[in-house]
Amino acid sequence: MNTTRKYQQGSPWPSGNHPQVLFILDTCNSFEQDLLKGWIEHHRESGGTAAQTVCVDLSDDHRSIDSVLLVNALTLPIDTVVAPLRIAWLPSQESIHSGPRLRDLIFGDPRHPNPRRGRKILKTAPQRMHLLSGKPDSVANLRARFELHHKIDNRDSQRDFADFVARQASVVLDLAERRLQGGRYKVPRYVAANLMASTSYNEALDTLSAESGIAKAQLVKDAKGYLDEMVSRPSMFWLDVYARFNKFCLGLGYEAEIVCDQEVVEKLRQIVREYPSMLLWTHKTYLDGMVLPKLLYDNDFPMPHMFGGANLNFPGLGFLLHRSGTIFIRRSFQDNELYKMTLRHYVGYLMGKRFPMNWAFEGTRSRLGKLMPPRYGLLKYVLEACDATDARDIHIIPISISYDLIRDVEEYATEQTSHGKGAESLRWLIGYLRSLTRPMGKIYVDIGEPVVLNKAPDPDDRLALSKIAFEVAVEANHVTAITFPSLATMSLLGAAPKALTEKEVVADLNALLRWANARDIRVSKDFNLTFADHISSLLGIMLNEGIVTLYDEGPEVVYGIGLNQHTVASYYRNTVIHFFVNKAIIELALLKASENEGPDALNVFWAEVDQLRDLFKFEFFYAPTEIFHQQIREELSRYDEDWQTLLSQGTFAFGQLLNRMTPLVSHVTLLIFTEAYSIVAALAARMAYSETLVEQACVADALKLGRQAYLQRRINSEASIGKLLFNNGFKMLQNRGLTDAGEPTLAKRRLKQSHQLRDLLRRLDLIRAIGVASRGS
Repeated sequence: MNTTRKYQQGSPWPSGNHPQVLFILDTCNSFEQDLLKGWIEHHRESGGTAAQTVCVDLSDDHRSIDSVLLVNALTLPIDTVVAPLRIAWLPSQESIHSGPRLRDLIFGDPRHPNPRRGRKILKTAPQRMHLLSGKPDSVANLRARFELHHKIDNRDSQRDFADFVARQASVVLDLAERRLQGGRYKVPRYVAANLMASTSYNEALDTLSAESGIAKAQLVKDAKGYLDEMVSRPSMFWLDVYARFNKFCLGLGYEAEIVCDQEVVEKLRQIVREYPSMLLWTHKTYLDGMVLPKLLYDNDFPMPHMFGGANLNFPGLGFLLHRSGTIFIRRSFQDNELYKMTLRHYVGYLMGKRFPMNWAFEGTRSRLGKLMPPRYGLLKYVLEACDATDARDIHIIPISISYDLIRDVEEYATEQTSHGKGAESLRWLIGYLRSLTRPMGKIYVDIGEPVVLNKAPDPDDRLALSKIAFEVAVEANHVTAITFPSLATMSLLGAAPKALTEKEVVADLNALLRWANARDIRVSKDFNLTFADHISSLLGIMLNEGIVTLYDEGPEVVYGIGLNQHTVASYYRNTVIHFFVNKAIIELALLKASENEGPDALNVFWAEVDQLRDLFKFEFFYAPTEIFHQQIREELSRYDEDWQTLLSQGTFAFGQLLNRMTPLVSHVTLLIFTEAYSIVAALAARMAYSETLVEQACVADALKLGRQAYLQRRINSEASIGKLLFNNGFKMLQNRGLTDAGEPTLAKRRLKQSHQLRDLLRRLDLIRAIGVASRGS
């Protein structure tokens, strides 16, 4: 290759007049060294600035920097300018389109070729070789920054300063290379070394040493082990491998494009660029951890760091996740102050460098479809890190991930009635991936408005932490999109065990869509009012899975919920029932008030609204009481401005009001929770006042009684039989003081609660009958 052409990518010499230049050459072999030295010489002006070169390999930031030569070079005058240089190798177009291939795993990263491959690339595809110069700086400025932010030990200060300069060279070269390779390759470098050298971390070690009586040298030794364990090791190559792995896994059953509003994605880009950010997503399946990284990678975002459970840190997957941004932390470290402190400083470092953190804020996959209560552990540690580093304008961004169908739901259905969750392993992973190879529709990502904190709350302020988590959960629910499968299962479950004609399904869905659109509830863009023209194809994946059945041998095609599929169908329905809970409460409270007609009907109505809100407080997220009451008033005013007067006019007026409220939703929204609670309450009602209801035994007995009640058709749905439902039923009784042994009146109070739930089931059956009758008319 012509030498002039090779070096026409610009001059490596810093602009301006400088008495001396120190070139730091980031190279890993003599071939690259020769190229960079040739670049320097090609642009050297005769009689120009004096220059010195030092070669340092900065490619592996988990290996100590060999900075001996740099120590000597940095004895130059303080006005010497330090200019870092590097060679960047672009992959071939074929590799860019396909992602890393097996031969890359065998022969090495194409972005870091050995001398032989490098010479071949330079000969056959010279456009793939780029000469990079990082932003230069003076020795004086570098030393000032070093002394400001780093713990200085006089014995090793020159070596520490040389290491600092090498790390700074790596940072500015990485920045230059990202402009060439892409923003997705922004990764933290020399994390452990930077932390161990920082003043704040060393001061924390000094404090802990004084409080614990453990020598600082021992703490430093243990801390290095913890950092080696928890610090992720991302690189461009392994990010590409992980991206291809995610694409492969998601592509087994789902459509290639994730459904997401591109304008909102661009807004997210600005937030994570400018502010310390946490991306907290809803958790329904193991695949959730692949969806957000894929979306961000495809949109050239910096790599998000994700907290991973030890259950996924097994050979193979653990290796890949650790090299693509996952931070594996111990399950329990409450009594290990050094571990907690190290994790806090590590997370604070990442947030300060604008690396977004992301994890599932529910902590575990939702087994029922609806949002689980948030877990505070990780949020607490990240906010503690923000508090320790005095981070400002912290943005916590709720992200809702939804799917047309989910492979895990079948497992959940079994898990909730009998078997526990199996252990994860490489063998399990292979089996899980094989199970994904069937059409499951689309993936939807909806990004909510951020919860913005001017600063982190006090680490001991648990109330503030719970309020933040609650706000995140409410916003995640708010931005969850209604999809076709979620609304179709809602319609068919509302009619079950009766099947519906195609015309009835379309009418139901149209009514539910109009209701949602009138309230500005988010509906998936691909689910619009033209769906009726494609109803059979939209139902296709659920028909293939047996969730929905079709009968077409009569004069009309009819659809129904498949045999033994009510629990699975309920999962998809539950993903959107939070939108309908207020309406369901209104329907039940109106019916209660109509049965107590007269001047007191309004008081009965509001008392029942509050009673139902309290009854199901372990299932749903509500607005504060005053706002909640206003939401109830606004919903009723949509049907009749004079609804309060109608309430006092008895059954006929109630009928008028209820007729305007179609579609009725309480029977399809609250039935499974009421039936499950009634089973648990029935168990308590059978006990003497001197007996205590224990949660584990209660759930085990409820599973048996629930099965019997279903066979006797005392409850309507198999979906009402499940461990999580019974757990929450127990919590409801415990919250009302009905579980522990007590005074003789306890038996009566338990029986009263059981009767109240049976009455609630009666009203749900009545509303269901009204809904069926209105559909027939």
